[in-house]
Formats: sequence, structure tokens, C-alpha cells
Amino acid sequence: MSRSISDLTAPDVVATISRRGLVVLPFGSIEQHGPHLPCGTDTIAADLVTTSLAERLDALIAPAGPYGVTPIHAGHPGTISLARGVFEAYVSNVCDELVGQGARALVFVNWHEGNIASLDAVATDVQNRHGVVVITAQACYTAQRIYADKGGELTHGGGIETLAVLAHDASLARLDRVAEPTRPDGADELDAMRRSREVYGYITDVTEIADDGWYGNPGWASQEKADTFADLVAQEIESAVESILAIRRRAT
Repeated sequence: MSRSISDLTAPDVVATISRRGLVVLPFGSIEQHGPHLPCGTDTIAADLVTTSLAERLDALIAPAGPYGVTPIHAGHPGTISLARGVFEAYVSNVCDELVGQGARALVFVNWHEGNIASLDAVATDVQNRHGVVVITAQACYTAQRIYADKGGELTHGGGIETLAVLAHDASLARLDRVAEPTRPDGADELDAMRRSREVYGYITDVTEIADDGWYGNPGWASQEKADTFADLVAQEIESAVESILAIRRRAT
């Protein structure tokens, strides 16, 4: 049975929210992912993880739309980037509506790094204004940790993202089109720089780290790995979410 607000009747929405007051919102983006993966790869990944997570948490799913903040891919065919102000106002509006219908805790499940600053801003604002709990799960980083010792890498259009597409619809992964990506000098260092957790710089165009707009090893992915992708990531996130909810309950 679907847990998405878009598939449920009004009474079913009320019943689902009333059980735990939990709503999960997936966030991704529409942007080029090379010649082999669909432009909605990030949204596909977020939706898959959210579906599994909502089942585990007994939560309602509130789709937030496919678009995100992705200016570093601007100008590449298939990329649609929202301005931060537009994205933040939209997400904030959705959260306000959910709180008005009884949501007591919101969980953002994000797969796209370009959304992070905006989601953090909205989360803290919504929590402050409404007194609800807002939790953000960076599902892409959870997947990176899970698959790191198995040879998986979180790259743009690489193995881990290919897993998500295979899990959703294997026919959308055009692995026959993959050729060795070319990268400019210093790309690895720039990539590590932007992802540092302590001191970091920025890139403003994906071609700074990938001449062809993507990089990684899609061939690492397999259907066998894909079949457990969403549940593995959701299981890790579920544990952390339940822990945070318990901490918030004790604090109040």
C-alpha cells in the first residue's frame, strides 16, 4: 500500500499522520548524469530510499517535486535548476501545510548535495516557527559510507547512483553508452576540497571536476546490489532518525 499523500484519500492521510505524526519528504534534482543515466537520477534515489524509510517509520510520504538547486550543472541539456529563494519558499510552504495537518516531525531525505544549504535553512526555520522536530538525512552520504568498503564511490553518474537507477528501472541505465570519462588536472583534489567537512572551497561548474559532466565507474553496479540498495540505506537512516526522536522526547 502506498504511503504517499498523492495516492491516499483524505481520510487515509489523516489516519497515517495521526499514528506517529511523522512525514518524510524526498529531495533530489533534475540534472544531466552523462550519456548513460537519466536526468532524474538524484530524485529517483531519494524516492526509493524514502519509500522504504516511510514503511519502516510508519510515516506519510509528502513528495516535494523533482527539482532542486543545481547551478553547477546549468547549461547542460536536461538540467533544470531552481533559484535558492524559489526552492526554499516552496519547501517551507509545503512544510507549513503539513504541520497544519498534524505533522509533529518532518524528515528530509536528500540525495543532492546542492540542496544541503537550502534544506538546512528551511529545517531550522520551520522547527523554530512551529516547534516541530525536523531531521535531515543526507542519503547520498549514508550510501557512500555503506558501500565504501565494497568498492562503491559517490560520484556524479558513477556506481552508487547507477545502483539507484537499476533498482528503479534497469531499462533506464544505458550502460552501453559508457565510455571512460575524462577529467581535468587536479579534479580529484578539487572534489575532495568541496566535500571536506572542516575547511572547504567551492566549484561553480561541474566541468571543473569532469570534462564530460560525469565521472565514476558505473560498471561497479550490479542488479544484485541494486535489489537491496533502498532497504540498506533506509535501515541505516531509520536507526539514526529513531535515535534523534528519542533525544528530542527526552529533552522536552
